[in-house]
Amino acid sequence: MAKIYHDSDADLGVLKGKKIAVIGFGSQGKAQSMCLRDSGLNVVVGLRKGGKSWDDAKKNGMKVAEIADAVSGADVVMILLPDEVQGKVYKAEIEPNLKDGAALDFAHGFSIVFGEIKPPKKADVIMMAPKSPGPMEREMFLQGFGVPALIAVEQDYSGNAKNIALALAKGLGATKAGVIETSFREEATSDLFGEQAVLCGGVTALIEAGFDTLVKAGYQPEIAYFECLHELKLIVDLIQKGGMMHMWTSVSNTAEYGGLSRRDRLITAETRKEMAKMLKEIQEGKFAKEWMKDAQSGMKKIQKMEDEEAGRKIEVVGKEIRSLFEIQAPKKKAKPKAKKPAAKKPAAKKAPVKKKVVAKPKKTVAKLKPKKPASKKPAAKKPVAKKK
Repeated sequence: MAKIYHDSDADLGVLKGKKIAVIGFGSQGKAQSMCLRDSGLNVVVGLRKGGKSWDDAKKNGMKVAEIADAVSGADVVMILLPDEVQGKVYKAEIEPNLKDGAALDFAHGFSIVFGEIKPPKKADVIMMAPKSPGPMEREMFLQGFGVPALIAVEQDYSGNAKNIALALAKGLGATKAGVIETSFREEATSDLFGEQAVLCGGVTALIEAGFDTLVKAGYQPEIAYFECLHELKLIVDLIQKGGMMHMWTSVSNTAEYGGLSRRDRLITAETRKEMAKMLKEIQEGKFAKEWMKDAQSGMKKIQKMEDEEAGRKIEVVGKEIRSLFEIQAPKKKAKPKAKKPAAKKPAAKKAPVKKKVVAKPKKTVAKLKPKKPASKKPAAKKPVAKKK
């Protein structure tokens, strides 16, 4: 079993008085830099001057500098850029300005594992990877908690690399939730596999296949959308909250029997062989080479796949349905909610009137007592509700 680290295992003092350069201000860069700053650490964000991220960082009160200046003299350099650009930026602006003994931190092991970045020997190479999108990290931090995270040490030049990684995790509040130690290779390969076979590739393929099957059989596209895509979130939420069994005991008996008795017809032995093949391609670096080749040649292949995906019927129908039911329009609903409290104020004045009426029925209390057993009968139906 993996060891889980908490607040008592990490010392934020390891980073006190140190210069931390966060390169990038996207989802992870923004959240991590702001949380570390609010934890009392000296943080400077390294960006290309004049870009949107530069202005955004300034508006959020961050110290901002061009990448080379941010890296110069930094004790910790957090490379939080997209995988496909990390190698280029590192060679041009980070490596020439990195001081001996500095720690290079990553939120994903891709660039190190697949050779996009080759760090100097006189540097710590660590990973601190929050298991959440940036906005959620920030939200949980502001609530006084944090999201779980992974840490790893690829190179320990200073002899203090692990403590630095744990301190960074503590600065985000991650040690309050729990931090698990892994390796760069384990994180990078498992992360890519999960994305391809399950979370992004597998799930979307299954949704589209189910939708197409119903539509071809004559079902209304809108019905197919709700059955195969919209309700998926409800199921995933149940699984995430309490595991597979929590989900199975929460859905109807019919859904449970149907799901358990038919799922192996979808995920067959052949499917599992393909999964193993996908994992092997990742482990051997074939996927990384394919992806970087496309990224460095204008991303033509990924753009073509995106265009094809956007044109699928489920996407067209989905946009119409989400617009119709305002599933993605919380801003419009927020306005009337703000007005409701004002409307409820006069209702509070009616409360005293009701209290006066309650005093009269006291005489009929004796008559109401025999009716109580009848109200208990519906309680016997609760087990049936639980089965659902």
